[in-house]
Amino acid sequence: MSVSAPSRITPIGRITPFRAQRIWEKNYLAYRRLWKVVFSGFFEPVFYLFAVGVGVGAMVGNVTFPDGTAVPYAAFVAPALMAASAMNGAVIETTFNIFSKLQFGKVYEGILTTPMQPMDIAIGEIGWALLRGLLYSTGFMVVMFFMGMTESWTAIFAIPSATLVGFAFGAVGLAAATFMKSWQDFDLVTLVTMPLFLFSGTLYPLDVYPPALQTVVKLSPLHHGTELLRGFTLGRIDWTMPAHAAFLAVMGVLGAAVAARRLDGMLRK
Repeated sequence: MSVSAPSRITPIGRITPFRAQRIWEKNYLAYRRLWKVVFSGFFEPVFYLFAVGVGVGAMVGNVTFPDGTAVPYAAFVAPALMAASAMNGAVIETTFNIFSKLQFGKVYEGILTTPMQPMDIAIGEIGWALLRGLLYSTGFMVVMFFMGMTESWTAIFAIPSATLVGFAFGAVGLAAATFMKSWQDFDLVTLVTMPLFLFSGTLYPLDVYPPALQTVVKLSPLHHGTELLRGFTLGRIDWTMPAHAAFLAVMGVLGAAVAARRLDGMLRK
């Protein structure tokens, strides 16, 4: 008797990074002929950096924090653009590409005829998004360093922090992709990411908002990512850093769990 793909799905819940690694290998083989597409993703945040950080920064001058410390506007906005780049890259990778594989490519049905399970797929796809994000973040940090936009040696920790931002948004993006029914649903993705980019303390300090809105902004996951990266690049390390990191880590774990459950339910049909 032949065994159908859904009946061979093993129960989810056990994290198996070595099997998830096969997803990374598959994506690498698919993208190695499309290296220009991957490489082009590096330039968008760099263009923003020059346009906003350097161009607008020449008119704005310095940004003063509540404690009286002043930093150049370019140094203030650069880590925020790095966090936004990690968000956008992870979301695009885990929504557009995953939706295509789920709805049209039917890629995962074939994968689940092997010992792979939905949790492996979720971890593998999120991990691939993180690898791309790590590449972009490292290149972006090099540009920041040579442009004098890092104020402390702790800026090196902004790279793993950007990867954490990518993990949080990549996991949620993958979960969101399992709810999408058509390409028109991607308008909702932009409807979420654009306000996050504009109103998460990315382009101007949090204290310019009315007090009531400051509380709302503090709930933004991109705000937590921006504050984490900004703290490292400016050398402003304080007790809030672990809280920002914990928020993003919990968001990523919850997103990955939802994505795995949703994939399991969809692929059993």
